[in-house]
Amino acid sequence: MKADQDTIALEVAGKRIENFTRYRVESDLFKAADDFSMTFEDPGVDIDPGARCRVFVNGVLELNGIIDQVRAGYGHGRTELSVSGRDLMGLLVDSHVGIGQTDQEIELKALARDLLADVPFINRKAIIYGKGHKAAVKEQSDSFELEKAQREPTATIFDTLSRHARERGLLFWCQADGTFVFGKPVRTGKADFKLVNRMDGAGNNILSCDRIRDISGRYSRVTVIGQQQGEDDFGEADINQTAVATDPDMPFFKPYCAVMGQDLSDPAAYAAMILNGQRFAGFGLEVDVAGHSQAGKNYQANTLCHVDDEYFGYRQLFFVSARTFVMGRRGVITRLRLSEPGVVPA
Repeated sequence: MKADQDTIALEVAGKRIENFTRYRVESDLFKAADDFSMTFEDPGVDIDPGARCRVFVNGVLELNGIIDQVRAGYGHGRTELSVSGRDLMGLLVDSHVGIGQTDQEIELKALARDLLADVPFINRKAIIYGKGHKAAVKEQSDSFELEKAQREPTATIFDTLSRHARERGLLFWCQADGTFVFGKPVRTGKADFKLVNRMDGAGNNILSCDRIRDISGRYSRVTVIGQQQGEDDFGEADINQTAVATDPDMPFFKPYCAVMGQDLSDPAAYAAMILNGQRFAGFGLEVDVAGHSQAGKNYQANTLCHVDDEYFGYRQLFFVSARTFVMGRRGVITRLRLSEPGVVPA
C-alpha cells in the first residue's frame, strides 16, 4: 500500500471524521497510555471533552479511547479545531486507588477486579491474563499470586497494577480494541515487517534511522537484596537472600543495588528484569518509514521486524516497542522504536 493510499478516521459523537490537516497516533508498549492528537478545519460535528472515540487506520481499529482536550480557534483567514485523547488505559492513569490497605495472599486477578470495579467503559470480563494471547505467560499460575499487595491511597490504579505485574515479570497494557492484558511481549517468531537500507538502494523503505546508545542509566552489576522485615533500615540479620545480574557490555564497573519487595519470591528474576530495563533505555533504533502499513498490514507495537541496514551493519530481528502514525510537513509517515528482543523495562 502506498503512502498516499493510507486512510485515517476518527469516530466520535456519532460521526466519522477524515478531513485532517495533521495528526499523530502513538502506541507504545512501555508507556502508560497510548495517545493521539488531530487537527482539522471543520469536523462538521460538535466534540466535547470526555466523549468516547475510536481511531481507525486503513480501516483497522488502532485506538479505543476518550477525548481529553478540545481546542478551537480562528484568525488569519482560517478556523481550526484540534482534539487530543488517550486509550482506555488513560482512565487508570488518572484514577487513584483511594483505599489504604494491604492484601495478604491475593491473586493479581482479584486485585485488578477490585481496583477496576468502579472504572467506566472497561470490559472487566475480557481482561487477558497471559493464556490465549501471543504474549502468553508460560509460567504456572503462581505468576498471578501476590503474597502481599499494598494499596496506597494516593497511587493511581495503573501504577498499582503495573508495579505488581512487573514484580512478577509481567507487563500491563491496553490493546487497540480496549482490552487490558497482563502478559509478556513477543520475543521470538517470524518477522512481521522488513526494514531495508542498502547502499545500492534496492528495496529501500527506511527514510531515516537514528541509533541511540546511552550508558548513563546502565550498570555493570545489579544486586537485589531481599528483606524479611523493614523497608528502610535493615541489618545483616534482616537479609534473607540476594541475587546478582551482570551486563558484559558495560565498558567499566558501575554497581546498582535494589531492595526486593516483600511479596517477591525470585530475586534473580527481579535482578534480571532491572538489568533488562537499563539495557532497553540505553539502546534503540528510531526509524521513519513512508506510509502506515507494509504488505497490507499496519505497523504495530509488540511485533518483530527484520532490519537490513548496511549503514549501521544490522541484519537481524528487532522488537518494535513503539509506533507512531504521523501526518505533517513530511507527509504520511510511521515512526518506529526498535530494541533488542526480550529486553523489557523494569
